[in-house]
Amino acid sequence: MSGIPKSVFSFLEELKLNNNREWFTENKPKFQKEEKLLKTFYEGVLEGLNQDDEIEKMKVFRIYKDVRFSKDKTPYNTHRSVSFSRLGAKLRGGYYLRLEKGNTYVAGGFFNPNPSDLLRIRKEFEMDDEEIREILNASEFKKAFGGFNTENQVKTAPKGFSKEHPSIDLIKNKNFIVKHKFSDKEVYASNFEEQILHHFKLLRPYFDYMSDVLTTNLNGESLLDD
Repeated sequence: MSGIPKSVFSFLEELKLNNNREWFTENKPKFQKEEKLLKTFYEGVLEGLNQDDEIEKMKVFRIYKDVRFSKDKTPYNTHRSVSFSRLGAKLRGGYYLRLEKGNTYVAGGFFNPNPSDLLRIRKEFEMDDEEIREILNASEFKKAFGGFNTENQVKTAPKGFSKEHPSIDLIKNKNFIVKHKFSDKEVYASNFEEQILHHFKLLRPYFDYMSDVLTTNLNGESLLDD
């Protein structure tokens, strides 16, 4: 188990002050050195996840920004991030880690689900919200994550749903993401990898519930091929 080397954040802080191609080109060997350290760390997390889950893909996000639709035209991201996608149609959900001085966090859930999945989730909440609320309100889960991130919701109610429904607070969400933020001290600690894996493991009941929802119809009949 290990923490993140402080040199990783030192480089990112320098990049914030020099977010231009000339500086980055000159310092690319330093960037590559830090990326190698991070890759080793990511692979440790991946190995830990695979101890009791099945991960299909690890994706390290590029440092190069897509600025086509952004007001901020600086060319590089000043954080590093990685995601871990679960295996196959039966195991839904994804784990995410973002590294940034003062803003490091883990997150998990369902970001921009496709229209059919989004409708299925909302219909489940409309029909019966007892199980999902039990998961979200479990003491350890709630202490770690709070509840769904509500920054991206419809204003009143999605089409076809009543704004007076008791579960409208859940139904209004477009994403179903929870996250936990770490202090810089926690990030540098030798047990940081262990803490990441602990918080990822807390997501499993939520992922298992959503996997069940998304692989069945409203009658509980499987949608998967035998």
